[in-house]
Amino acid sequence: MDNITENVRSQMRKGVLEYCILCLLAKEDAYSSSMLARLKDANMIVVEGTLYPLLIRQKNQGLLTYRWEESPQGPPRKYYSITDKGREQLAAMDEAWHEIIATIEEIKK
Repeated sequence: MDNITENVRSQMRKGVLEYCILCLLAKEDAYSSSMLARLKDANMIVVEGTLYPLLIRQKNQGLLTYRWEESPQGPPRKYYSITDKGREQLAAMDEAWHEIIATIEEIKK
């Protein structure tokens, strides 16, 4: 894969990462390492240095909250959960996503 293709993919992934985080947390609370693993399993390759600023921003926007839980392996873990405001944002993102997909499909015809 050439550098241009990889750059395009990287920019597109960054553009949908906030949406992906809300999608994951709508299903269940999670800590950052588990989110990274789930994103990686879905071929959304993300590094911690990208994820943490997004989590902080979403928390500051009131879309997420977190709690500390003791871990059986190592230090306590920060578990993130989606707020009611986050669910509203996710619903708006779902609607926008479907509109974008429909628009792209129309243009490709």
